[in-house]
Parts: sequence; C-alpha cells; structure tokens
Amino acid sequence: MSTQEGQENNFPPLPKFLRVRPCFYQNIQEEIPGQHQQLVQRIFRLWMIYSATLCMNVIGCIAWWAAGGNGSNFGYSLLWLILFSPCSYVCWFRPIYKAIRADSSFNFMAFFFIFFLQLVLAIIQCIGVYNWGVCGWIATVVIFKTNTVAAIFMLPTALLLTLVTILMLLVLVKVHRLYRGIGGSMGNAREEWGTGTWKSAPVKRGEVSNIDPNTQGPSLPEYPASVPSYVDNRGW
Repeated sequence: MSTQEGQENNFPPLPKFLRVRPCFYQNIQEEIPGQHQQLVQRIFRLWMIYSATLCMNVIGCIAWWAAGGNGSNFGYSLLWLILFSPCSYVCWFRPIYKAIRADSSFNFMAFFFIFFLQLVLAIIQCIGVYNWGVCGWIATVVIFKTNTVAAIFMLPTALLLTLVTILMLLVLVKVHRLYRGIGGSMGNAREEWGTGTWKSAPVKRGEVSNIDPNTQGPSLPEYPASVPSYVDNRGW
C-alpha cells in the first residue's frame, strides 16, 4: 500500500515475508518542520514508553496471579495491551503528527480530545484500581503486604505509569501552547470539517502573522511552501 504522494507506507515496520503490509507513512525528518521535529519525536517516544509499560503490566499481572490474585487481571492486561497500544498510535499520535505536518486545526482538536481522555485513563491506571488488570499503586501496595516477590514484579509498572502520566500532562500543555501560538481555533476546525480538507490534510502555506506577543513572542519568517509555519517553541 502506498500513500497518495506515492510514498510507500513504512510503519509499523514489518518483515517482508509477511503478507500484511505497513499501514502508515511516517517520516518525521521530511514531513515535520525542523523546529518541531523534536516535539513530535518525543510524543512518538511517549507512545513507545506507554506501549512498553503495557507489556510490563502483563508480566506484573502474571506475578500477581501467581501470588493468588484473580486470573482476570491477566486477561484484562492482555486486553489493554492489544487494544490501547495500537489505538493510542492511531487515535492520538497520528492526529498530532498530521496536525503539525499540515497545520490542521481539526487534527489538533482531535488530538486534544482523545489525548485528554488518554491522560484520564493513565491517571486511573496509575492509581491502580484493584482487579482492573493494571499494576498501579493501590494494587502493588496491597500485594506488598502478602507477597513481596510478586510486588517487586508489579512495581516497575506502577513507576512507569507514573512517568507516563507526568509526560502526558507535559505534552498536553506543550501542544496547547503551540496551538494557541499559531492562532488555532474551533472555527478553523469546523471549517476543515465542512470542506472535508481534514481527510487529506493538505500542507498549508506560511500564514502565521500577528502572533500575540504575550503568548509565544514575535512571529518568524515563513517556511517554504512545503511545510507550515509555526512559532518557535523549543524546549519543554
């Protein structure tokens, strides 16, 4: 399968002997404006850390089960891994990737809505409601009282979930500042929805001007026509 621009899809990277082919084209160096490549790379790494955390959670739930816990925790942990790992990539990483690539208000709004729900879910997972199939803090502390070895296997998941929750909050604040700095609005998102331009996410010309100096500072010179123009917003 290839994209509309003729590029061959390259993500997820799969062995050539499989009949299943990659579903997406992803090239941060070529498609994302230089000053925001680091941000997109960090969001992509956040998705990878979250997926790795869900893998660690499966191991922790196996230890939990071996220590006398409910076997349904292991089943739920597999469900969370199979469901949330690919869905988080599709539902919030791809929207922010397309939003920054094409200066798309609709994709920014989609990211904010879905990523906020993801943050709420991460907080719940971090708390560790008992018998939800997640080795959060409540579940880990309870198991520490009865089986220290099992709790040691569960502890890395609780720590990683804490890290993921903090990083998600930082990303949400960072992207909101970026979006506010380029003058995005709900009206722009509705216009994209009405015209259908959100489907193809065309690359927009440099149109950023008269940025409020109280938010992100003075505007920058326009980028070439191949990439959108953004306010410089390095660092966290």
